[in-house]
Amino acid sequence: MPGRDLTLGNDVRPPPAHALRSAMLGVCGAGLARSLRAGTRAWQWGSRGRSLALARAAGGLRAGDWRRSEGRGPRGPRGRGLRLSAAAVVSSAPRPLQPYLRLMRLDKPIGTWLLYLPCTWSIGLAAEPGCFPDWYMLSLFGAGAVLMRGAGCTINDMWDQDYDKKVTRTASRPIAAGDISTFQSFVFLGGQLTLALGVLLCLNYYSIALGAASLLLVITYPLMKRITYWPQLALGLTFNWGALLGWSAIKGSCDPSVCLPLYFSGIMWTLIYDTIYAHQDKRDDALIGLKSTALRFREDTKQWLSGFSVAMLGALSLVGVNSNQTAPYYAALAAVGVHLVHQIYTLDIHRPEDCWEKFTSNRTIGLMLFLGIVLGNLWKENETDETKKNIDNRIEN
Repeated sequence: MPGRDLTLGNDVRPPPAHALRSAMLGVCGAGLARSLRAGTRAWQWGSRGRSLALARAAGGLRAGDWRRSEGRGPRGPRGRGLRLSAAAVVSSAPRPLQPYLRLMRLDKPIGTWLLYLPCTWSIGLAAEPGCFPDWYMLSLFGAGAVLMRGAGCTINDMWDQDYDKKVTRTASRPIAAGDISTFQSFVFLGGQLTLALGVLLCLNYYSIALGAASLLLVITYPLMKRITYWPQLALGLTFNWGALLGWSAIKGSCDPSVCLPLYFSGIMWTLIYDTIYAHQDKRDDALIGLKSTALRFREDTKQWLSGFSVAMLGALSLVGVNSNQTAPYYAALAAVGVHLVHQIYTLDIHRPEDCWEKFTSNRTIGLMLFLGIVLGNLWKENETDETKKNIDNRIEN
């Protein structure tokens, strides 16, 4: 008897035998065509592509399955991604070494960038007119930034290990997770500080004393979140010490007219990006009794960040005037201002993933300003040459 389609209410009759044979042939033909196309692609892709394409042709592995099992991009012989990233480098390190690398946050280098960039600004500003920054000093300060950021994170995690266990984002940190003991982290901290001292001893005596003076800030700033809603200010004082140190390493001492406004602008910058960062943990911080500017500002965060941005740009303008900067510097300053406006305007303080994205975008701000300093300094040579020509022409006339 004919069946009934309950959806449409029409009689459904079984198809005749010749129709079934035609359908089967069509399916087989389509499958064969797909197999031939896959085989052709396989020969074009090479040995690894052949295995994948033939497996897909046989129906054993879909493209989506391959992407999920393989991750993004091609893989190496052990199935690990060939993408070069800090996290991938740490993951490929020997297993006993990985907790120490994660304790230094080598898998998240954005903090190192934010510590290093104020150093590059200062070194660039201290360069002679028409010259590039001192590459040796840039390299030396780069190594110092990695070591001191690692030491700072180690100290922070030693102080905060009990708090970190209660916060979802930080519970997997090596000390909180029990991968490294407090004693092991203390020994590791000693090693990092010893290497950092070796870097510091490569500088002049004034800079050695100035660098040693920052150690008190490095040790105490992790405690500020327990006693004040402004721990980001303490971080700014610590993280931007390189704005003073870079200039003194080149010139032998600090010029207050340049170094102090540069240091102040860095502090304002830290208040911007670390307030954004703090919004990721504001719920957990409130529950466990920690303080931050994110909890202090709450829904007024954008107004505060706008004020910090104006102060930062004003201080950087004063730096430009006092160091006789040229057009490329001020063009970079304008680009920094546009970036800050976009960053603050589009910020969603209630979405941790957006806060992280905005936080990491501050590396771009630091690099833009450094590029402006370098180009502005090279432009000084052209201006100097033109001034000399004008003076010579006036003398001749």
